[in-house]
Amino acid sequence: MVRQDAAAVEPEGAVAAGMTRQHRPRFFSVAGRFPRPGRTGMLAVMLGWLAGCATSLPAPEPGIPPPEAASGYSAKSGWHARHFIAATANPLATQAGYRILKAGGSAVDAAIAAQMVLTLVEPQSSGIGGGAFLLHYDGHTVAAFDGRETAPAAANETLFQNADGSTLAFYDAVASGRSVGVPGVLRMLEMAHRQHGKLPWQDLFAPAIALAEQGFAVSVRLARLLQVDQHLKKDATAAAYFYDRQGQPWPAGHVLKNPELANTLRAIASGGADIFYTGTIAGDIVAKVTNHPTRPGVMTVEDMQAYRPKSRAAVCADYRTWTVCGMPPPSSGGIAVAQMLGMLETTDIAMLAPRDGQLHAQAVHLFSEAGRLAYADRARYVADPDFAPLPGNSIGPLLDKAYLKKRAALITAQSMGVAQPGTPYGIKTARGQDASPDLPATSQLSIVDRNGHAVSMTSSIEDAFGSRLMVRGFLLNNQLTDFSFVAADAAGPVANRVQPGKRARSSMAPTLVLEKDSRNLLLVAGSPGGSAIINYVTKVLVATLDWGMNVQQAIDLPNFGSRNGPTELEQGRTPDGLLTALQSKGHTLRVMEQTSGVQAIMRIRRNGEPGWFAGADPRREGTAQGD
Repeated sequence: MVRQDAAAVEPEGAVAAGMTRQHRPRFFSVAGRFPRPGRTGMLAVMLGWLAGCATSLPAPEPGIPPPEAASGYSAKSGWHARHFIAATANPLATQAGYRILKAGGSAVDAAIAAQMVLTLVEPQSSGIGGGAFLLHYDGHTVAAFDGRETAPAAANETLFQNADGSTLAFYDAVASGRSVGVPGVLRMLEMAHRQHGKLPWQDLFAPAIALAEQGFAVSVRLARLLQVDQHLKKDATAAAYFYDRQGQPWPAGHVLKNPELANTLRAIASGGADIFYTGTIAGDIVAKVTNHPTRPGVMTVEDMQAYRPKSRAAVCADYRTWTVCGMPPPSSGGIAVAQMLGMLETTDIAMLAPRDGQLHAQAVHLFSEAGRLAYADRARYVADPDFAPLPGNSIGPLLDKAYLKKRAALITAQSMGVAQPGTPYGIKTARGQDASPDLPATSQLSIVDRNGHAVSMTSSIEDAFGSRLMVRGFLLNNQLTDFSFVAADAAGPVANRVQPGKRARSSMAPTLVLEKDSRNLLLVAGSPGGSAIINYVTKVLVATLDWGMNVQQAIDLPNFGSRNGPTELEQGRTPDGLLTALQSKGHTLRVMEQTSGVQAIMRIRRNGEPGWFAGADPRREGTAQGD
């Protein structure tokens, strides 16, 4: 594995061939062009600018969830590999994925090994107690695997209501048994392994089992999130694991062992996913959920036994000379990303590349307005398609080029503020407006194996540390709070309301980009970040496909966009001039931490040889490794 400075790597000819001369701005290194923690002089200047601007900015719009806690910014140069490469959210998970690839494993094999390690070392973000969406490329086609959690059979629209009909306070619902959906990631990974695995299932658990038994050093990010969490100590099992006898969180560097998780993983390795969904493990999960002291859940052993992953058709849409594929509903990510790109394709955003490391105000304006329109449609129309069909019973109406051109025509020189949903053809019933927040505790891994097959997988337990309920060495999700707490409004029933067996809508957006004509793989990407995932991923796509950056440069760009509320700009990395320019265009601004966690890989050509170049988000602790 060779580390390669980002500025020295250019996209392979196929990328450049898809760009006009204007589409190919000079490559530059983002490193050093933006203030970041640790560069005290520049940062002080920037914070001073922001402090001066903050007093004139309107208050954030209510209802938009806060970002996941920041834990520092560490510049990264990117990683080059000739044959295969894995990029994950934690160095130990990356090493596990690399080890499997080097042993001849497939991209799916490496994803399984990495996810098991993430369950141990990044418990705040994902794990076997949660769910995931996986996109797979086999050299010809893109397949989508749905491992989203399901609502128990006894769940209904009153799940998050008090006895008097009022809705629960949000964190009263999160940190409870009611929020836990039937976990889906293990059955989904088993399905993907049966189709695309090479190495034996049980071999893929060895790295995580060894780490759980021998211990791992608590990372800076895990230590930071333990410090700020207010609910984890309420569960005695979680408190005993994550905190010392005085109730203090384990500091960074503390060696933490998890023999219970080792035993759980050993059982799954030898007996398959059925061991998790039946017998004592399932019984322990159900007991934990239904015995919550104040707000017990309604999950049963039968719910666990009945869980099935789903194979779905990927959302693929052409963008200029490429085909961008994403996850279909119940994730809104694939549709929303495709909508934003479809609208931006009608604009001149490709001509508005950053100059001298600074974002162009008009580019931020166009991007944010397209986001408003896409998020408006997302809130009205997208949910579990088995319960709330899309307009026309397909993705077609929402991605129709004529429809998106009409939507894009609503973008003017001034911000629209809050967009209204459009009227795509095929609508049969009135829909209410969804009001459910997407919380940002999620993880992303991107992998390419020696055959050029690829996985982009986004996994989650929903909020940081999920429901805060720990069993058998892992945390349970709180994905059911991704449903709307309100079932209907004056316009009609909310598509994303709670229903038995239903999968809550998500914003996770694992993404694969292919050359439109050759169908060769160009890019693997995805990010954590709750409902902001859509903006994080689309930013990377615009920066690579339109602005000619490599993936590390694209990831490094300051985050920006709108979720159909204020225009959000990354704290500490947004100059005063950009704020002023956007305010002159009528934008209500929110300067905030935007802790994305993009892991991305792109095909490149280096010294005349084809290969892969991976980038990892400097806002988190991810890495890449390959040969």
